[in-house]
Order: sequence, then C-alpha cells, then structure tokens
Amino acid sequence: MMKYLQNIGRSLMLPVAVLPAAAILMGIGYWIDPAGWGAGSPIAAFLIKAGSSIIDNMSILFAVGVALGMSKNRDGSAAISGLVAFLVITTLLSTDSVAMLQGIDAATVNPAFEKIDNQFVGILSGIVASIMYNRFSEVQLPAALAFFSGKRLVPIMTAVSMLVASFILFFAWPVIFTGLVSFGTAISKLEFIGAGLYGFFNRLLIPTGLHHALNSVFWFDVAGINDIGNFWAGTGTKGITGMYQAGFFPIMMFGLPAAALAMYHTAKTKRKKQAASLMLAAGFASFFTGVTEPLEFSFMFLAPTLYVVHAALTGISLAIASFFQWTAGFGFSAGLVDFVLSSRLPLANQPYMLLLQGLAFAVIYYVLFRFLITKFNLATPGRETDIEETNDEVESATSENKFADMASIIYEGLGGDENVTSVDNCVTRLRIEVKDMNAVDQHKIKSTGIPGINIVGPQSIQVIIGTQVQFVADEIEKIRR
Repeated sequence: MMKYLQNIGRSLMLPVAVLPAAAILMGIGYWIDPAGWGAGSPIAAFLIKAGSSIIDNMSILFAVGVALGMSKNRDGSAAISGLVAFLVITTLLSTDSVAMLQGIDAATVNPAFEKIDNQFVGILSGIVASIMYNRFSEVQLPAALAFFSGKRLVPIMTAVSMLVASFILFFAWPVIFTGLVSFGTAISKLEFIGAGLYGFFNRLLIPTGLHHALNSVFWFDVAGINDIGNFWAGTGTKGITGMYQAGFFPIMMFGLPAAALAMYHTAKTKRKKQAASLMLAAGFASFFTGVTEPLEFSFMFLAPTLYVVHAALTGISLAIASFFQWTAGFGFSAGLVDFVLSSRLPLANQPYMLLLQGLAFAVIYYVLFRFLITKFNLATPGRETDIEETNDEVESATSENKFADMASIIYEGLGGDENVTSVDNCVTRLRIEVKDMNAVDQHKIKSTGIPGINIVGPQSIQVIIGTQVQFVADEIEKIRR
C-alpha cells in the first residue's frame, strides 16, 4: 500500500511542478489590486486569470498526471484516458445531470454535487485510467473490431469503468459530503479545541478535496459561522471572529517553507538541484500567496506519515491562535498578501503575534521534519527509493552513440524481443518486465558499466543507469519498434 501511494506521489510530480508558478501569478495579481481582486486593474486581472486557469483546474491536471505516471509505458493514450475518466464522472455527477436523473429542479440538488470536480475525483480518474491502460493496451479484438484494439481500447474501457464509479458515487458522495458538514458543525462548538480539530482535519482532507465541505461550515454561512464573511465585514466579535483562519498564517508563511528547507537539506546529493528548484518555488508560493498544494502534494503521498505530522501541527497552530485570540483573515489564502491586507481590519486582534508564532513553528517544522526524514529514511522529494547514489559512468562518456550502444547491449542481455514484455523508466532506473528471469544475462548488462541491477520480482528487473536513463530508454524503444 505504501509503495502504491509513493507511486501516486511520483506521478503527481509533473502537475505539481506547474502549480507554484500559477500561485505566484495569482499572488502578484492580488497584490497589485488588493481591493478589487482583479476588477480594478487589467494587469492584475490578467495575472490572476492566468494563474487561476491552472489552480482551478488542478483536478484535471491530477487526472492526466496520475494516469500518465501510473501506466506501465507512460503512454499518451493513458493521459487521454485520464481526461476521459474525469470528464465522464464530473459530467454525469454535475448538478444539472443529477437534477435530470432525479427528475427534480437543479436548485434542490444536494450541494455535494457542486463539489464533484475535486482532487479526489481527479486522482481516482487517473488511477482508473492507468489500470485500464495496463490491462487493455495490448488486447487484440476480432478483425471486425480491430480498429479499436490496443491503445484505442483504453479510453473506451476507461469510460465504461467510470460509469460504474459514477453510479457508486451518485449514492456515496452526498453521504460523505453531508457527513463532513455535520462533523464540522459539531466540532465548531468546542471553542479553541474545535479550531484545532478543524485545522487538523482541514489538512488531512486536502488529498481528497473534501476539505471544501469542512471549510463551508467554518468559513461560510452553512452553519451560521461565516468566519471569512464576518471578519471582512467587521460584523463579528474581536478575538473570536477569524479564529478559523488565523492559525493558518504561521503554517503557510513559516512552517511549510521551513519544511521545504528541511526537505532540501535532506535530499540526496545528486538530487539537490532538482529538489531545490521545486522546494524554492513551492515554499515561496506558500509564504507569499498561501497556496500550499504545490508543496503538500510533493510529499503527502511520498511520505504520508510526514503529512499527518503536518496536519497535526496545523491543528495545534489554530488551537494556539484561537486560545490567545490572535486573529487575522484572508480572502484568498493565508499568505503574506492576505496578512498585510487583513492586519488593519477592525476585527484583527494582535495579528503580529501570529508572526512570532510563525517563527516558532518554522523552527519546529524544520527540526521535526529533518529529524523524521533522516531517522526513518522518508521518501521526500530528492530521497525517493528510485534515486540512487550512482557513479553515472554514462555521463562521463563522450561517444555520440554511447546510449545506443548501451541500449543494444542491455537489451540483448535482457533476452531481447523474445523475453522482454515491457520497458519503463523512472528518474534513474530502467524498469523491465521479462518472461523468464533465467534468460537474463546480468554479466552482459553490467559490462556496459551500469552501477547495478535490482531484481524486484520473478518477472521484474531494474537496471540502474543514472540521471541520463531517459536517453537509454529511448534507444531501447527504438530497438523494440
């Protein structure tokens, strides 16, 4: 199970890498036009819409990314199938479609279906599409249906599978959504403890997108709290209104960027540059705009234990801020932009204490994350199990045909077309499925100077190449054609 979650995490790296840039664009837009949120400035509107076009469609990016990353050949048809899966389920379970299916007015449809296009559904769509690709991409149909054989069959089977998933969620989704709303209403009566529990579950539900149901209870007027609306309108109680927002500032502005620094410092040497680029962009996005998904999704599946710790610290932060009645609010998210904008509002109560709290949490996050990562060898970005400290002899070669030569020898050592059933690659390794492991000539493969070989199953072998593995994989694909 843990390995499967880590595979999902690796698959999300491609779409996650896009998110920090989008978040920064939105943050700059809001900074330019803090009053109109884009309405008062064409430049601000341009930047905000450019960023939101990505952030608002994060679920689609996840559907495509997971489908591509989890498929055995990382083929484009798997990515298209991920999109097909997402479109089928979100269309079938949209408010208008549900109203038609139930024969009722759209206004009376369960509000849960307004939130069906969430990250959970995106990831689910990608997983289903990858399963369909791995199962049906090589199936040959009878001659009359030959056009739909192989990869063309994958999106068709994916669409059929999502009909079943949609049928299940048609009944299950309102129950899940309504249950979360009822749960949120109950914990809202527990004062600062309730604020802490809300913070904990808010972060814990981020991977599924179900945090929106919980947020609606505390931030909006579902249960009469309307924390965001009342705070900005100045119609609440000073020190109380804003209690479900304030504790996020120390986490998003200080805690998570410190966690990013810890993950960079613990990355393996040959992966530090790549880890630095992701952590710097994601950490800055979290601090400046309060958009944390680029950073959180970079480790929540790779190291789920660490993510639970992050959720617990978020809960503690909200509880502390609520207990001392330090309040600030946000219209977008708990980053620097919203902190500056909200700190002068009438209901802001000692907001600068949140900065001191944030500095303390930065130390806690850095120390705790670094300790846990190194103590338990957690697979944060730059430390994934696929990343090896290799000699990378490939990189030192100068021959223009070095990759072709290596690929030819390796493929011959694997047994060639008669033995190899599939070839894939991650960051540093070739992942090969073979019919007979006894037909593999490890000595011949190692003669190319590769750092090592890893037998992971009766038909699964990994050839460790190094950071230039993609070029060897490409040459092997040419041989197989």
